[in-house]
Amino acid sequence: MPARHPVTLLSDFGLQDPYVGIMKGAIATTDPHVPIHDLTHQLPAQNVAAGRFALASAAPYFPEATVHVAVVDPGVGSQRRGIAVAFEGGFAVGPDNGLLGGLLALYPPQAAVTLTEPAYWRTRSPSATFHGRDIFAPVGAHLARGTPLAELGERLAPDALVQLPLAEQQATATGIAGCIQYVDAFGNLITNVAGQAVRDRHWWARAAGCDIPSARTYSDRAAGELLALEGSHGWVELAVNGGSAQSQLQLEWGSPIELVWHPA
Repeated sequence: MPARHPVTLLSDFGLQDPYVGIMKGAIATTDPHVPIHDLTHQLPAQNVAAGRFALASAAPYFPEATVHVAVVDPGVGSQRRGIAVAFEGGFAVGPDNGLLGGLLALYPPQAAVTLTEPAYWRTRSPSATFHGRDIFAPVGAHLARGTPLAELGERLAPDALVQLPLAEQQATATGIAGCIQYVDAFGNLITNVAGQAVRDRHWWARAAGCDIPSARTYSDRAAGELLALEGSHGWVELAVNGGSAQSQLQLEWGSPIELVWHPA
């Protein structure tokens, strides 16, 4: 039997309801030998930007040819496209709403299709409210067993994929202006400024009227104190040693921040 590639699942479904298990059942029905790995299902409901960040953060740690099935889909049942994309190192399946954009910024798409071929769906009459079960999960299983991308639907130009209108970091006279792109379960505020921008610099962060000192690790500051550092994900984040920066600063997705260079 040919080897099956891994499938990852990411969603905002939570774990209270059976939706995640149902998606796994759809994969197992398509091919019971496909290995399945959960990335997260605890994303804030309908927060596409949070899903975009989480998928891009996790995907690099999976082996080549992994199929990433992602479902944060407030437009399910509308005219938004369902897509599958091939990139160097694997595949991504999900709604064409910008959810896959962070991953595809790391690994530029090589080919993409709109999922228009119902032979690879769970049913030819999919639910208007659960494409994760009826389209995305089965398509992911077919890719994992080696089905060519081109068989799954109509060719789509990669540059036609939807992108989220996210703010980009901008250089200022004194540093870099950016924003919050993700809030994790600890209340850490992950910015859209890459950590490499602050390496070998003396700097601090400014957010919500506070000047926040930079640090190498959380314990560099006393318990309860704010700090800014490069997180394990490679982005600058605002944190509190033993606490929640989100609660202390009252910032959310998209809130502005600034990194300031110390004068030479």
